[in-house]
Amino acid sequence: MNERFLVVMTFVLGLSCSGLIAPAPSLFAASVSDNGPRPNIVLIMADDQGWGDLRCHGNDIIQTPNLDALAEQSVQFDRFFVSPVCAPTRASLLTGRFDVRTGVSGVTNRLEVMRAEEVTMGEVFRAAGYRTACIGKWHNGEQFPNHPTGQGFEHFFGFCGGHWNNYFDTTLEDNGRRVKTSGYITDILTDAAIDFVTRSSDKPFLCYVPYNAPHTPWQVPDKWFDQYAGKGLDAATQSAYAMVTNIDHNVGRLLKAIEQQRSRTIVLFLTDNGPNGNRYNGNMRGVKGSVHEGGVRVPLFVSWPGTLPPKRVEQIAAHVDLLPTLAELCGVKLSVADNRPLDGRSLVPLLKGSVTEDQWPDRMIYTHRSRGTSTPFGAVRTQQYRFVRERQDQLYDMVADPDQKTDISQTKPDAFRRLQAAFDRYVQETNASIAKIEPIPVGFPESPQVELPAVEAMLSPGVRFFEGHGWAHDWAVDFDQQGDELSWPLKVHTPGSYRLILRYACDSSGVGAKLQVEAGEQSGKVVVSDEFNSPLRDRSERSDSKGLRSVRDFADLEAGTYHLNAGDVSLTLRHQSDRSQPLEIDSASLVKVSDDR
Repeated sequence: MNERFLVVMTFVLGLSCSGLIAPAPSLFAASVSDNGPRPNIVLIMADDQGWGDLRCHGNDIIQTPNLDALAEQSVQFDRFFVSPVCAPTRASLLTGRFDVRTGVSGVTNRLEVMRAEEVTMGEVFRAAGYRTACIGKWHNGEQFPNHPTGQGFEHFFGFCGGHWNNYFDTTLEDNGRRVKTSGYITDILTDAAIDFVTRSSDKPFLCYVPYNAPHTPWQVPDKWFDQYAGKGLDAATQSAYAMVTNIDHNVGRLLKAIEQQRSRTIVLFLTDNGPNGNRYNGNMRGVKGSVHEGGVRVPLFVSWPGTLPPKRVEQIAAHVDLLPTLAELCGVKLSVADNRPLDGRSLVPLLKGSVTEDQWPDRMIYTHRSRGTSTPFGAVRTQQYRFVRERQDQLYDMVADPDQKTDISQTKPDAFRRLQAAFDRYVQETNASIAKIEPIPVGFPESPQVELPAVEAMLSPGVRFFEGHGWAHDWAVDFDQQGDELSWPLKVHTPGSYRLILRYACDSSGVGAKLQVEAGEQSGKVVVSDEFNSPLRDRSERSDSKGLRSVRDFADLEAGTYHLNAGDVSLTLRHQSDRSQPLEIDSASLVKVSDDR
């Protein structure tokens, strides 16, 4: 898996307006052209920064001088679309395939995990001789081989979950090793990116920098927050703008670090969804999570001085287009190797010259948003129309009515039915990809210890997540009665013996609680002998809201050693006490002790 030399590439027939994707083979084997040195790539993506969080997009409050200058030097895509939330956008960007095809349909409970057999941008460019790094927020799987180092990135520095609780002096991961950092997280990530690009002169490089700001928590240094004092903003918007301005500062630092390489470095900037709050967004309808225009339209700047003249592109484009586009720009030649179709088009014709409608036919860009129902919310975007499925189906003319004020489904019945049918076919075609939750991979030599977060477990009735949603860093509570269960589905790569460690909290009433562990064909018992009642505390945050998230600490509990056979295995933790003995479970860990010989 680590060294696969299959890469997903270039051209897929862009979804014609007459229907869904025509079946086309488009998983390719990589080779490299001999047309001179290959360009470097710096791909920067902000988290929850909306289209309107830039001064160059008409926001007269926010300060983004470096990003505005980058925009002026770039090909700017005026109608560029991503997914409504974080993990799906990342999966599509990395693979050139719509998120649900990769197994990703949400942001937690393993709905965010991209299948390991998907071929990513990291694998594509590493196979082509590039040095590859992912520095920031991954959010497409924590355990190897779903981890970035199992998906083509030789260097990873950051975190794998959907969000991070602490942005100051935090602990991050450096290729599997936990490291304590000093300073503000966006500055620290930029330091790591600068270090990577300045040490990569021997080969071309792909440096993917998915920042985690301005995603909550609203944590930002006073230096940036105070710039927006007295401007009539609520604390959340003031924080978001401060975090974006800090990102802008760090983008300037990163561009300065590659100044001597700019003529041979392609720099891209985009964001992963609409704004995470109701703030200026160009009068578009919707914010993060919405399938309307404001939830999925974001900036895309593509800068390559001396090669790509700055201009504005009006044709619609999407995250799935970046992989085939970068491959073509970098001279990666491709030949068919498998039947895993891309959804993206190479945007090179738009980047390098004017194209007519005949040369660039209209297309359909699909949006999927799971709501825990068999019928997802979603949308289909063409150059003129946006079809939207929510509780009822709608149609908008995005040329005549960019603010989506008027549903024209009754007055344009032919266009409405055509896009409605296309969306139905898309849902039918992709449902199988997300019908089954991927089990947690265990037993790869690259990862001798595997974390099993409570949010990736199945909970029996009555057991719940403390915060309710089961987002990253949540934990299981009301685990207190006989028969209560947490169960993790596993896929064991290498059979052998594994030590189980539980991370728990309880007050004195939980001491003596009896637990049964069922690990595949083996079982064991463990008794909670010590109280660990750490205080519950609010996560530090600049906010007017009273609904702050809570955090707490947990203790380790040795829970025995178990033999796991290869294949699908269930690891179940069952409460066995005959009276109420409440425990809170944060996670479990499996540590490889020995392989079968």
